[in-house]
Amino acid sequence: MLKENSQMVDLGELKPLFRDNNEAEYELDLRGLDMPHSVASTERMLERNRFRTSRSVRILIDAPDGEGGTSHFQPIGRLLLDARKEGILTGMSTLPPEDVLGFHIVTTGKPDAEEGETDAGVSEPEGEDV
Repeated sequence: MLKENSQMVDLGELKPLFRDNNEAEYELDLRGLDMPHSVASTERMLERNRFRTSRSVRILIDAPDGEGGTSHFQPIGRLLLDARKEGILTGMSTLPPEDVLGFHIVTTGKPDAEEGETDAGVSEPEGEDV
């Protein structure tokens, strides 16, 4: 217990390890996909978001099946870490373990892009939201 007159140590701003799922603007659901499709979908989403405004995305993946099947957690995580190193992402964290397996990312985006605009200035087709 701290005494009334004791000094407290300033640890700086503490950031939570896990994020609240409601913070994401978009969701990429990879559950039920095989590894090549999961990786391709993630790569496509990252490429498209290089030319849009910054946005947050919740990426959902299947939990390990418990029967020796591989999880997509490590390959997708590596892909996202590489994207962060390349400057495509400004933030990346895992989702709360009690909720669902996946990641929360924030794309760097293109600061002068308008919502729904690609690098050529052409609007995206309807239904393409991530």
